[in-house]
Amino acid sequence: MSAKLELIVETEIGLGLTGFGVFFSFLGIILFFDKGLIALGNILFFSGVALTIGLKSSLQFFMKRSNYKGTISFGAGFFFVIIGWPKLGMILEAYGFVVLFSGFWPTLAVFLQKLPILGWIFQQPFVRSFFDRYRGKRVPV
Repeated sequence: MSAKLELIVETEIGLGLTGFGVFFSFLGIILFFDKGLIALGNILFFSGVALTIGLKSSLQFFMKRSNYKGTISFGAGFFFVIIGWPKLGMILEAYGFVVLFSGFWPTLAVFLQKLPILGWIFQQPFVRSFFDRYRGKRVPV
């Protein structure tokens, strides 16, 4: 198998793991903050991100000086989920997620506006003004 094909397979598996991680976390929240499902979702999400963008890139992203606050919050939230305090853990993880991935919101906004059916909703003046407000606040990498 060529190196390029292996990379594509790893990326596909990583995206699948990330999707399952989000699904299990969502299912854990729906089922009254079931700590087992939330912990499983977190593990799948972390492993999926690491496979999708690579282990070295993942470590560089999470250990970047500007991402310390989000990484510590996300890690503390994961710890609280594991020890049995899923509500506090999910609050900390949600804060960490927003801080860590806030630089991706403008890209996500453009992607959502170009979707075939849902894009119409995201192109409405009120929603578009909301996205445009945050589009200029992108932090250079």
